[in-house]
Amino acid sequence: MNNPASYFLHLELFVSLRSQFVANSAGSKKRARQAETRRNQNASLRSMARTYLKRVIIAIAAGDKEAAQAAYTTAMPIMDGAASKGIFHKNKVARHKSRLNAQIKAL
Repeated sequence: MNNPASYFLHLELFVSLRSQFVANSAGSKKRARQAETRRNQNASLRSMARTYLKRVIIAIAAGDKEAAQAAYTTAMPIMDGAASKGIFHKNKVARHKSRLNAQIKAL
């Protein structure tokens, strides 16, 4: 396992076989399907929230106050929704909102 290529090969194999490591009962199979669906939805929401957050950070770094404010206005409902679904902790979202808003006001 010292070779990084073999590590990623094993990782890909595990991910592809993830649905096969379940118990035999119908209830546990259903739970495994539900968990996989939720995992995919959570990954999608997490990725989307991070993308919108990066747009705000990029606009702030560029020094464009109007673009930063517009990106902030678009990103914050998405971040709040992710927090309400448990993707991010509510305090983490509040911390990001506070810091980004302060940075936008400072422009």
